[in-house]
Formats: sequence, C-alpha cells, structure tokens
Amino acid sequence: MEHTEIAIIGAGIAGASVAYHLVHNGCSDLTILEKEYTPGYHASGRSAAVLTRMSEDELFMRLSVLSTPFLQNPPQGFSEAPVLRQNGLLTVGNGTHWHAFRMYARVARRLGISSVTLSPRDAVHKVPALEERFIHGGIFYPDDGILDIHAILWGYLRGAKNGGARLVLDTEVTGINVEKGRVRGIATTRGEIACTRVINAAGPWANEIAGMAGARPMPLTPYRRHIIIAKPSPDLPIGDWPMTRDLSRRFYFRPESGAILASPMDQDPMEPCDATTDELRIAQTADLLSRFTPKIAPQMISNTWAGLRTICADRAPVVGEDPEISGLFWLAGQGGHGIHTSPALGRIAAEILTRGSTELIDTRLISPARFRWGRLSWPPIILHRTGLFLQWLIEPGKTKGI
Repeated sequence: MEHTEIAIIGAGIAGASVAYHLVHNGCSDLTILEKEYTPGYHASGRSAAVLTRMSEDELFMRLSVLSTPFLQNPPQGFSEAPVLRQNGLLTVGNGTHWHAFRMYARVARRLGISSVTLSPRDAVHKVPALEERFIHGGIFYPDDGILDIHAILWGYLRGAKNGGARLVLDTEVTGINVEKGRVRGIATTRGEIACTRVINAAGPWANEIAGMAGARPMPLTPYRRHIIIAKPSPDLPIGDWPMTRDLSRRFYFRPESGAILASPMDQDPMEPCDATTDELRIAQTADLLSRFTPKIAPQMISNTWAGLRTICADRAPVVGEDPEISGLFWLAGQGGHGIHTSPALGRIAAEILTRGSTELIDTRLISPARFRWGRLSWPPIILHRTGLFLQWLIEPGKTKGI
C-alpha cells in the first residue's frame, strides 16, 4: 500500500493551488489525484480566463483583491510569461441595473479596486462594438484583464512538484476509508493509498467524494455555462478591447485571436458531468450579439464549449474540515471565481490545514460547519451577505481584512 500524508482529489485550479501553498507552508508529502488524463480538464480548462474583481458577491470581491498582487507579480520561477494581461474590464447596463452597478463600483473603490465611470459615448469609444442606444453608461476597471489559465495551473503544479508533491493522472478515487470518524486512506483505480487527510477539491463531484467518507452533503449545485467563438463581419476591425459585460442583458464578450469570445452568462443546474453544449444556448448567445452589438453579429461560429461552475447556496465557498469526519477537508464552491481567487483561497486552505487558522478571512464565513445538520448557521451568513456590505458602504475605514 502506498502512503502519503495528504491526498488531494482533483488537479484543477483548486487542488493545484492548495498543493502549491501547502508545499510553501512546509508540507511536502502530498499526492494529487486526477481522474482525467490531464489536469484542469473540466471547469478550470473551460473558463473565460478573466480577472474580474467586481462581483455581486462581496466575499469573492475581497478574495479577488487579495489574489491580485500574486497574479500581477507571480513569485520568481512560477511562470516564464506574465499570467495577467491588464487590458481592463468594462461593465455596461441601463435602467435600474445601471444604478446598482454604480453602487457596487463605489464599494469596489473602497476595497482598492480602481474604476472609471463612462458616458454611453465614452463606452462606445472604448469598445466600438457597443451601441449607445442600449446603455446608460459604463464602468471601466483598468487593472483587470485576461488570465493565462494554462500558465497559472501549471505554475501551481510545477511549484508543488518541485517541493515534493506527486501528481497522479488517469486515476479515479473509488472510496475513502474512515475508522471511528477519522480518515485512514483512500481506494483508487490503481490501488489503495494510506493517508490521514483528504482534500476534497473535486469541483462538481465534491458531494459525491464526501459521500464516500460518509459525510453529509453540502448545498452545492453545479451549473452549466456556455462559451462560443464567433467570426463577425470584417466591417469592424477587432481591436484590443477589454472584456465587456452587459449585465442588463446578461451576456459578455471579448476579442479572441481575431474573433469574438462570448457567453450568455447562463446558469442551468445539472448533475456532475462532462458538460456538453445545448444548441439553444448557442443560438441565444448569437442572438444577443446580433441584437445588442450588431456590428459584431456572428457570421460564423467556429467553436463552442460548456463547463460547470459549482455554487453554494449562500454563494460563499466551502473551505475547511468537515464537522463530522476528521481529516476530510473541503475546498469547493468557488462559483465561477476559482481561477482569479485561487492565490487567496489556496493560501487560506493551506494555512487552515497547517496552522489551524488564517488571518486572511473570518473562517466562519466559509467553514463547512455553517451547514451543520443541514441547516444554515444564520448569524455568520447574515454578517457575510449584509452586515459587512453595509459596513463597507457606511464605515469603510473600520473594515479590515475579510
């Protein structure tokens, strides 16, 4: 039987980032297990690849702010090329949505997120594909931009492997051995591995993996999202436009190698799977581009794909030891924010594992224990969803950390 101190289930961005930070916290006896033939096959490899710190979910906004310095200036040797191209993010909208976006922009500025409010004319000047008649204005975030997912994922994995971690691909976990409420090992398609801790970084399959240990499920739901690559009419040259989100019509687009990458920002609940595309969603994306950005109406769709993002019921990640199974550690529910919050979440998870605590966040907000007995532990959730948010608006100087 093989032995390892910590078995990490999943070699996507969650598993890779926690492995990297564990090694840098002095824990090198790690084994990262991935059931697919390559790391990042599912959600991590199907992301839109954008650093977008502005979010309706204020906790993820804070995690993004904490992660940005790492992405702007990765540690020496992490990647040969920059992992972030800061060409900005533009959010546009109209009506009541527009007023809400302006409020969020004020909160973002107090968190250190730079933004510029644009008139409809200025927004169109920045992204000529837009139409003034459809928007009341735009908010430009100059420090956001495009991420190199491949460089980030392999930077984490390379750093972890250099520190002693082992990466095992094409190997599925089939069981978790628990004795007297404590993890003792795992069973895989290649044999058994003795370990004292298991990190559940299995994305949409997190509840399935937890069930192997007899743990109660968390309120996690996988949602499918589509992306298309479309060739527009050559009448409008595609420049180095920022990622543009129309949050009133719920779609986004950005340049991609002379074409347009776009998504209808759909979220259809699904069982964990290798997500396939739905022709109706693809048609919806093309229709949104044609109606609201007619200058880049698709002439041909060259590629399509879909991926799953796993969202928790309270829209906060689930990070920490299971309240009933000792040694079972959750790292799930990144809700589509996994790539650009991975520096912070990976470090937070590693510090909780190695030190029992972290100064980066109030762990009550992310702990699996907030769902003990299947019921929300309401005080910290209310603090997360309303109290902190109101405090940032009214007394920003008194709010430190997360």
